[in-house]
Amino acid sequence: MFEHFYGLTANPFQLTPDPRFYFESLTHRKALSYLGYGLAQGEGFIVITGEIGAGKTTLVGHLMATVDKARLTAANIVTSALDGEDMIGMAAESFGIDTRGLDKPATLRAIETLLHSEARAGRRCLLVVDEAQNLSIEALEELRMLSNFQLGASSLLQIFLLGQPEFRARINTEPRLEQLRQRVIASHHLDAMEPDEVEPYIVHRLSKVGWNGRPDITPDAVRQLYSETGGVPRKLNVLLSRLFLMGAVEQTDMLDEAMLARVLADQRGDFADTPMVAPALRTAEYAAPVAVAEISAPVVIHAPEPEPMPAPMLVEPVAAPLSVMDYSDDLADAKARIAELEARVSEQDASLRRILTMLINWAEHDKDAEAAISRAA
Repeated sequence: MFEHFYGLTANPFQLTPDPRFYFESLTHRKALSYLGYGLAQGEGFIVITGEIGAGKTTLVGHLMATVDKARLTAANIVTSALDGEDMIGMAAESFGIDTRGLDKPATLRAIETLLHSEARAGRRCLLVVDEAQNLSIEALEELRMLSNFQLGASSLLQIFLLGQPEFRARINTEPRLEQLRQRVIASHHLDAMEPDEVEPYIVHRLSKVGWNGRPDITPDAVRQLYSETGGVPRKLNVLLSRLFLMGAVEQTDMLDEAMLARVLADQRGDFADTPMVAPALRTAEYAAPVAVAEISAPVVIHAPEPEPMPAPMLVEPVAAPLSVMDYSDDLADAKARIAELEARVSEQDASLRRILTMLINWAEHDKDAEAAISRAA
């Protein structure tokens, strides 16, 4: 949605890993050096760990995009909880081997045959295993056994293991993984970005989708983005998508700390100090604009007519009539609440009018939007 408003060719903050958005922070540069060293060695295991969303998959995707495909055959496995036999089958299938009807010994022979064939053709084989923290001890042992395949003095298979921080601790401390640990030739833990890397990261991703300086993000907002996300790329992408969406809804070219504060309040469910925006527009993950016909007119809240005050039931004479002023505080509170509701409704009305104007503009330039409006009508 915000891509159209700001003239971008794609969403620069998508959550799906994409090598073309790879940003070389200091920690990623170090990791890439280890991966390059490992590839040059052509054997053993390389272990890359990092927090969720640190950019491990994007890093390896970038590396794979830069290697010579004529000299390297790479396969990728994203694991769930696999046992040893499942691991062998997954490894074979990742290299394109049909395992139907094959037992474990036959599957191993098929893998060895493929590795020898690739070696004779002058190609090395690499197996990338993502989410390695989910693997059982037995599955990791099977990977170690696969790394034993050799042609003469040369290893036929090299393995990259990508995992979350607990996998690093497991590799270093689990007694049953001693033999695998001895075959790890390089390892690196991906840290979060430094505070001064956040702005270059944002500019880098925007530059990949045709950004021309619109919108601009204030330095205070950038500092707050780091404070909220700790410099973790995926967390940054989520928050930036929401910030850009609100900027498009508000039709502004300046994203500042005040707007970011409203996004954060919205994200946390604290709507008291934020504009009342249609719920469907509170997320950046939807695929198509809302049809105009689906936006209803704003609800107008009228102050209730005051009910007549019942006459006091006098059981015994009283010294003085009951004063009407006894209810003045409650009436003042009610009026204040009504005024607050009316102010919120006015704010909602203004937001909805802006949204409606944007949707109409998009509909004029988007045939898909026109079809959606026609169906809604």
